[in-house]
Amino acid sequence: MTAPPTNEKLNSSLVNRISLKILAPAKLNLFLRITGKRADGYHELISLMVPVALFDELIISRAESGLDVVSSGRELPARQNNLAYKAALAFFKETGIKEGVYIELIKKIPVSSGLGGGSSDAAATLKGLNQLLGKPLSNRDLKRIALSLGADVPFFLLKKPAIARGIGEILQPLKNFPLFWYVIITPKLMVSTSWVYKQIKLKLTKKENIYINISFENATFDIPDMLSNDLEKVTFGKYPFLCQIKESLIKLGALGALMSGSGPSLFGIFGSEKKAHEAGKALNSYEGDVFVVKGLS
Repeated sequence: MTAPPTNEKLNSSLVNRISLKILAPAKLNLFLRITGKRADGYHELISLMVPVALFDELIISRAESGLDVVSSGRELPARQNNLAYKAALAFFKETGIKEGVYIELIKKIPVSSGLGGGSSDAAATLKGLNQLLGKPLSNRDLKRIALSLGADVPFFLLKKPAIARGIGEILQPLKNFPLFWYVIITPKLMVSTSWVYKQIKLKLTKKENIYINISFENATFDIPDMLSNDLEKVTFGKYPFLCQIKESLIKLGALGALMSGSGPSLFGIFGSEKKAHEAGKALNSYEGDVFVVKGLS
């Protein structure tokens, strides 16, 4: 099956002006431990992932012909390297649908920040197209395509707090997850995820791996106390000033602070909206983006 034509000059005249607006949230890794490395080079992990109320916005519209993704707000890679564009191509290849689609992406999540914005856009594109075009794909189909686009994409189909295992595709949703407020700081810095993973030196023993899994199965941990990220040491080693930002979050009353994913975004966890906003205001002197958001469940 072939995808619809991707002519440079898209005929974006909307068909009956049918469109769909969908929000794509950012995520935070409250726990990230590397548990092994597969023969194909992918790292296996166990992570506690939480979606937060920082959103990209996608407006997906039916068009007479072609496929295009236009973006505003933040600079994105060319469409061949844009995950929303790749997701749309994958959807049409799977379904064989030849209808035209025009996607407007309003980008608010910083790019290459450890917040999963590209993966979230991909998941939102898959779900949005499926809904707009009559749900030709099952949830299982969507998850399979999502995984082919990136390890984090299946999580964003779920959009709920979850424990992720494998390379991130084995998801265990968490019910009644506590509500926290988060202050996120994203410095003006782009960190290569592949570079960070290449620097990881695995020292995890089988006994430690079993202990981690038992801890999560029991779900009795205190979230601020269990904050941990194996990638943090690598990124902090190259960019030591990130440690100072983490310390500032703690001094401003965060219950705990951590780097998300491979960075460079850092976040502090707060028990109340008021304390989170007070901390966010105090941190506005840092160069970069500061967000005060609540967790989603």
